[in-house]
Amino acid sequence: MIEMELTRILIAEMRDRHIIVLKEKNGERAFPIVIGIFEAMAIDRHVKEIPLARPLTHNLLLSVIDAMGGKLERIVINDLSDDIFYGRLHILRNGDIIDVDSRPSDAIALAVQESVPIFVEDHVLDEASGTFDMGDIHFDLDEDEDENPAGQEDDPT
Repeated sequence: MIEMELTRILIAEMRDRHIIVLKEKNGERAFPIVIGIFEAMAIDRHVKEIPLARPLTHNLLLSVIDAMGGKLERIVINDLSDDIFYGRLHILRNGDIIDVDSRPSDAIALAVQESVPIFVEDHVLDEASGTFDMGDIHFDLDEDEDENPAGQEDDPT
């Protein structure tokens, strides 16, 4: 597993595709993930330290984990199949790790809020890093930021 860091959040106000970019913490490989607006906004709000009057869904889930005696330890993007990323939450509770299926966008929103590590399996990083082309949107991690980005989609379920 490779530790990653969130390096970019791209919210496209006139499109349905929003992008987060993960980069190897101690390397050069990176890849984008297409996410939904709610996840993009949750991540963006936390990064910008925008306070909330009431908890939103991701805050609620962290509160539930805490109330049940758990602590989010890390998140892992563990698979990429048919252009869909898959993720896992690793929750520490009573000395045991509880492994929970999660969309990577939700997992990353939680990881950013809790300041826990984001990991990607080697085979996912090998397959996902590089240049992507999705229809009318093109994203190359080596190009200028002015390009329209895109990448594989997050698991929609």
